Amino acid sequence: MRKVRMHGYDGPSALRLDEVAEPVAGPGELLLRAEVVGLTLPVLKLLRGFGEVPLPHTPGGDLVGRVAAVGPGVTGLRVGDRVGGVAFKDVYAELVPVSAALVTPVSEQIPAADALAVVRSGLVALSALRAGGLASGESVLITAAAGGVGHLAVQLARELGAGRVVAAVGSAEKADFVRGLGADEVVCYEDADWGAPVDLVVDSVGSDVLRRTAGALVPFGRLVVNSGAGGTLDAGVLLRGMHTVIGLAMSHLSRLRPELIESHRAELWQLLAEGRLRPVSTAFPLERAAEGVELLAARANLGKVLLDPTP
Repeated sequence: MRKVRMHGYDGPSALRLDEVAEPVAGPGELLLRAEVVGLTLPVLKLLRGFGEVPLPHTPGGDLVGRVAAVGPGVTGLRVGDRVGGVAFKDVYAELVPVSAALVTPVSEQIPAADALAVVRSGLVALSALRAGGLASGESVLITAAAGGVGHLAVQLARELGAGRVVAAVGSAEKADFVRGLGADEVVCYEDADWGAPVDLVVDSVGSDVLRRTAGALVPFGRLVVNSGAGGTLDAGVLLRGMHTVIGLAMSHLSRLRPELIESHRAELWQLLAEGRLRPVSTAFPLERAAEGVELLAARANLGKVLLDPTP
């Protein structure tokens, strides 16, 4: 089968399309024939050598596909079932082994790229807004608003009744895109003024952007941090503003509050079915995986970046 693998740590050019033996489904696993695979930001760190892995290596991510084989000990699923899930490695391929505990059924009526939005990015977006306690009529600022998670968060904030949605983006070229999703205002990270303070900030960028977020909050405002990039906050600003900072790690939330994940997922499927959630994506075939990663690295994507593993 075809599989994209890293052969070095020199950026996207280290990705190559190889012919490899087909994997098998181990105990507790499913083997999925992938319809679509998501590119996520952690691949950028891997390609720069952070957390070195044995080479060649294929990163993980989210995917939608059909069950091609069922491993020992798996019940309730059979060959041909359509599911979405997450795997921690070996995702950029035609066939992907996935833990059966990490998949969810996907309707036949939903296009694969749209379904993928619910599998991970939509869950992150809705979980962040819920964690921040966004109430009807409140204002919210969303960073990385044109990205895979952010463009869904803008729409979901509107669905939850936000009175004012501010989209923070890396360049003015993305303004029309996020306004079309429902943003009332658009600011760029380098702007000196981010406008009137908001009740809630959802940050998926971290670093220098994170440092500015507390200053964008009203007194008693809330900040949800969902970036693995790290960053620091001025404790004095937090104290004077009496702000609340909330961390969001989806792996921990899934383990500690699985009922929340199921509730959020059901809500997202409903919104998608009703046409009230409109995922946007750009897809690349496996042989152009490096181009997809380059788009992600440049922060030039509008919506989610996908790989299409189908022949």
